[in-house]
Amino acid sequence: MSAAETKDRILDAAFAEFSEYGVAGARVDRIAKKARCNKNLIYVYFENKETLFGAVLQRHLFDAYDGVPFDPDDLPGLAGRVFDRARSNPGVYRLLAWATLERTTALPPTREREHDRKVALLRERQEAGAVRDDISPVLLLMAVLALATAWSPDFPFGSTANPSADLPDDEVRDAVIRMVAGITGQEKQG
Repeated sequence: MSAAETKDRILDAAFAEFSEYGVAGARVDRIAKKARCNKNLIYVYFENKETLFGAVLQRHLFDAYDGVPFDPDDLPGLAGRVFDRARSNPGVYRLLAWATLERTTALPPTREREHDRKVALLRERQEAGAVRDDISPVLLLMAVLALATAWSPDFPFGSTANPSADLPDDEVRDAVIRMVAGITGQEKQG
């Protein structure tokens, strides 16, 4: 087995471990067992658990940021796309939640650059009158993303019950889109 294949297995196993337990709760011996490799090999390739977490986070940022097309003229549609992405990739969003909560690893610069890019585009659309301008673009983007992921059992202020038990996904998704349309002043587009 090549070194690249072994690293991929380690990163896959580490993703499962970190998204479930965070950095503090993750165990390198469980990662090694899932990756079918020697525990010491993880340290050879990644130095320590925090560096491994950073590599896993960087590998999956696309799913959370670049993988969801951003159109500042359709923030309700963005909310629907984020909802769909989070529904189909819950581990990625748990991983991001752990990164935010634990702060044991520096967040990759990709995350800040992508956030800043979206805020700048949103500010431009506010100045053009396409989006309400009485709310900071930073807060507006945060509200859209928070609403799009608030249904999740990983959301700290949500229900501890399974959100799908009482409401079907399509009903929750439609409600999120309508709420974002109301907050942003944009008609429901998607």
